[in-house]
Amino acid sequence: MTTTTPGADGQPRCHWCSSAPEFLDYHDVEWGFPVSDDQRLFEKLSLEAFQSGLSWRTILNKRPHFRAAFRDFDFNQIARFTRQDVERLLQDAGIVRHRGKIEAVINNACRAQEMVAREGSLAAFIWRYEPDAQLLGTPQTVSTSAASIALSKDLKKLGWKFVGPTTVYAFMQAMGLINDHAQGCVIRARVAQAREGFDRPATHGDAQATA
Repeated sequence: MTTTTPGADGQPRCHWCSSAPEFLDYHDVEWGFPVSDDQRLFEKLSLEAFQSGLSWRTILNKRPHFRAAFRDFDFNQIARFTRQDVERLLQDAGIVRHRGKIEAVINNACRAQEMVAREGSLAAFIWRYEPDAQLLGTPQTVSTSAASIALSKDLKKLGWKFVGPTTVYAFMQAMGLINDHAQGCVIRARVAQAREGFDRPATHGDAQATA
């Protein structure tokens, strides 16, 4: 059963954010709030891929280094990375030096460009997989869902790498496609309000239909 824990202000929060001091701000300001910015979406997918087999604390602490190494996750720049860039990144102690994951980010940057050309934005494609909130179970009790499995499967079909269902589910939690803050968490209501006022991105077809 998901529990909450009181913060320094006495307000209840998701228990996990008390496990490391750097988690509190991330929990209160970022996690679960809806995002439609393509660069932020690409960054999070990339960082979740790097987290595979590691802890999010490790990745969060290294995030400034990742941003510097990967041009703030501008996928148009990353798509131009060469073999020399891969070797450079493998020598960068500030990031996770895993060849397969580094190459996956570069590959995914190329796939992101293709998606933007086809869909108009990454957001237009990704938000298509937002599940019905009424069908979701108890927060933070599962690591995959039908929606994350579907998004993972379709991304893989399009040539994306390191986008398994668990990775994608964590991405969906963080980027606000679901509100997975614990019941009773003070931030849950703020996320719900943000999601209520969030403008879901339109696809090319949607834009043409309303033009």
